[in-house]
Amino acid sequence: MNVNFFVTCIGDALKSRMARNSVLLLEQLGCHVQFPEKQGCCGQPAINSGYIRDALPGMKAQIAALEINDYPIISPAGSCMNAIRHYPDWLVEEPEWAMRAAKVASRMVDLTSFIVNQLGVTDVGARLPGRAVYHPSCSLFRKLGVRDEPLILLREVRELEIVPFSAQETCCGFGGTFSVKMAEISGEMVKEKVAHIMQARPDYLIGADASCLLNIGGRLQREGQNVRVLHIADVLMSR
Repeated sequence: MNVNFFVTCIGDALKSRMARNSVLLLEQLGCHVQFPEKQGCCGQPAINSGYIRDALPGMKAQIAALEINDYPIISPAGSCMNAIRHYPDWLVEEPEWAMRAAKVASRMVDLTSFIVNQLGVTDVGARLPGRAVYHPSCSLFRKLGVRDEPLILLREVRELEIVPFSAQETCCGFGGTFSVKMAEISGEMVKEKVAHIMQARPDYLIGADASCLLNIGGRLQREGQNVRVLHIADVLMSR
């Protein structure tokens, strides 16, 4: 299957291993991955901060970059994917652009959903010994409805034990610009999240949204906790 890969700013600048492993995983599963070279920021920081009109030129550039073909657009980051899915709402005053945005948005697919629901694969042959907790990001399970797919894939990873922890579906406090505007509240939220995670005594923290992993991983590091933080793409490429 031909697919496009939407890397996101975090994947490009901070989580290149996640981006690389996402592409390698898709190729391993028989996909021909294309990278629209003119893709850029989805505009989420500006949108979340209320600068909608300032974000419109960037939205249009992203639409133009991603409409070069009609292949599925796969992303390893739910928050950025959710931002693009809402482009038609922000472009409602420009019907032609709103229509183009809707066509692009309809092709956006989360990495784990694509593997499980469209490729029909649940076991990718991964192996990772140890105990792990999975953090479900708000963008994935609240906004996009992706709840079971990451866990379906993780439960097939050989020698990996997925353990629950308290308040698992509570927000980690990142929320994009929320963590900047409301830093004290955000800090307390991630502090509580880490306390619950550590009660499970995991070797790994796994997530399917890099933004949350940056936030929780930062708190784990500041506390000196010996927990390795992994995006699900990294886990699924472990052998």
